[in-house]
Amino acid sequence: MNDEPEAPALPEYAERVLEVAEMIPPGRVMTYGDVAEWLEEGGPRQVGRVMALYGGGAPWWRVVRSDGVLLPGHELRALGHYRAEGTPLRTATRQSGDHLPRLDMKRARWDGAAAGGPVVGPAGGSGQTHTAHT
Repeated sequence: MNDEPEAPALPEYAERVLEVAEMIPPGRVMTYGDVAEWLEEGGPRQVGRVMALYGGGAPWWRVVRSDGVLLPGHELRALGHYRAEGTPLRTATRQSGDHLPRLDMKRARWDGAAAGGPVVGPAGGSGQTHTAHT
């Protein structure tokens, strides 16, 4: 007999968010808003919450803020992944006062087209209006 309690079931929306994170190719990223748009459900805050609570086993560094700023508190771990995967980065500028690079969103952003879902974001050219998500 197993005395260990069963792990609670992952909410269905969280499963879907994590599935999208797994589909993002190495070296590419999607914003929180892109993932919500791809799923046609929720918004960037809901996706961010899922990633914060359940994303540890997924490639969490591939779901990002739309401004390209690295995830606060996890910058160095994320940067290691980005460098290993060849994710396009922008060099930190003196004006920004920041010593860390940012993601080059124009080059790194993935529109999801190869995965067979709806094309999202400006890179996809879906004709849908795409607003900036953080």
